[in-house]
Amino acid sequence: MEGVLTPEIWIAVAEKTKIPELRRTTRDEPDYDKLMRGRLEILGKHQIKLSDIQNVIGTLQPLPGAKEFLDELRSIVQTIILSDTFEQFAQPLMRQLNWPTLLCHRLIVENDRILDYQLRQPDQKRKAVAALRSLNYQVISAGDSYNDTGMLCEADEGYLIHAPENVKRDFPQLKVVESLSDLLKAIKAELK
Repeated sequence: MEGVLTPEIWIAVAEKTKIPELRRTTRDEPDYDKLMRGRLEILGKHQIKLSDIQNVIGTLQPLPGAKEFLDELRSIVQTIILSDTFEQFAQPLMRQLNWPTLLCHRLIVENDRILDYQLRQPDQKRKAVAALRSLNYQVISAGDSYNDTGMLCEADEGYLIHAPENVKRDFPQLKVVESLSDLLKAIKAELK
C-alpha cells in the first residue's frame, strides 16, 4: 500500500513531528520487528499518541493516479491489498480509494497510547499469496520494499514498483516497473 498507492505514513509523521528517525521504512530495514520496536520506542520517548498520527494521516491523499489505477484494476480482476500498515491508520486512505479490500495488522492501544503491535500472523503477505495460490487463483503481486519480496517471490508474477535501488539490487529476479500505468499494462498482459 504505502509507497505504491499512498504516501509513506511514517515519513509523513516524521516530517510533522520533526523526528528524522521515524523516516526509516521497510525500504531501509528488512527486519519488520526491529523497525517497529524502534518506532514504538521513539513514540514513547516523544509522547506521540495514536491520535497525533491519525491527525497526520487525515491530511494525506493517495498518490497521483492510485484511485484510477485501483478502479480500473478492480473492473477486471479481484484485488486485495496486503499491507504491513495498521487498521487504525488505514481508514482515511481506504475511504479515498473507494474501500478496497485491505488485509493488515492491528495496534495495541490504551488511552490513546500505542503500546505494541499485533501481526495478523508472521510473514502474512507471503502466506496470503500462498493460500490464494493453494485455492488455484493466479496471483500477480506488486510492491516496493523488503517486506514485499516474500509475497512477490511467492506469486505467479511479482513486480517491484517504485522500488529503491537497494531492493532492486537484492532481488534481481523480480520484474521492475516504474509507474502504475506500466504495472496495469503488465497485469493485463499476464491475464491474456
